[in-house]
Amino acid sequence: MLLKRLTEANGVSGNEKEVRQLIIDEIKDYVDDIKVDKIGNVIAFKKGSIDSPRVMIAAHMDEVGLMVTKIESSGLIRFTPVGGIDQRILVSKTVSIGKDNIPGVIGAKPIHLQEPGERSKALTYKQLYIDIGAKSKEQAEEFVKIGDYIAFDSKYTEFGHNLVKAKALDDRVGCSVLIDLIKSDTKLSFYAVFTVMEEVGLVGAGPAAYHVEPEIGIILEGTTCSDVTDVEPHLHSTKLGNGPAISLMDRTTYFDKNLRELIVETAKENDIPYQFRKTIFGGNDSGRIHIAKEGAKTATISVPCRYIHSPISVMNKDDYTNTSKLLKLVIEKIETGGVL
Repeated sequence: MLLKRLTEANGVSGNEKEVRQLIIDEIKDYVDDIKVDKIGNVIAFKKGSIDSPRVMIAAHMDEVGLMVTKIESSGLIRFTPVGGIDQRILVSKTVSIGKDNIPGVIGAKPIHLQEPGERSKALTYKQLYIDIGAKSKEQAEEFVKIGDYIAFDSKYTEFGHNLVKAKALDDRVGCSVLIDLIKSDTKLSFYAVFTVMEEVGLVGAGPAAYHVEPEIGIILEGTTCSDVTDVEPHLHSTKLGNGPAISLMDRTTYFDKNLRELIVETAKENDIPYQFRKTIFGGNDSGRIHIAKEGAKTATISVPCRYIHSPISVMNKDDYTNTSKLLKLVIEKIETGGVL
């Protein structure tokens, strides 16, 4: 299954090579041109019978993770976050380090040795380390070096009622939906862009949009789903199983009203469940795409995912299917004009 392969591939921000190659191998027979730019974005062009408007559909390849910063004399490894991660969830998690996928476990001082005051506070990065089973710094350096990327060791699993748990659903789910579109028949010519380093500041999207010069940009995301205990209903950004989420605004973009309404109308006309992303925190690649060169009308369609930016996120398979279906129908509607 494509989503399984995408989520189990490692691609911490700045180290997307494994994911990039997987995507290229998957789409190369379905597009007319593929370019990898200097910072690693994949920019693919699929030519249809309709050349206008100039459409860019984007999903980011990278995921949050960690990086080795120091190897102690004991052989234990210190690290720093790459992207936004809640440090409270890290202790005891298993990880994979470097190109050889060296296994490790995130550890800390045992609770039995902690002072009462320590037990009541969240562990900080300074208190955490990774144990790879090395007895000394010299032994650890045979397998790991400073600057190595660290990915969470987490497998794609289907469970419960039509749910999936996996790492990196933000945004391998968007990559998978975009690949679905590439493999389908479309009349519209479009650019499919898989960006790098979104999680560390929307780094890849700007250069990619500068190259493509889109008139319309559609961003595909795995977004926050907060329909859980102790979160007030008005703070539920999205709800699992309620369909693709359409963004109104976030901290980087006020999304184009006409393009958003076209997406909503398409969902209604085809009985596709949908929801609005009700909170505005965070941002995505639209923050760079909509202001590149002369600017572009942008919209975001997201798959709700619980526990994003953690070792394991959760997604409803129906939300994925409906997002993929909605995107395809929106492209068909753009083919008929009336958006710009």
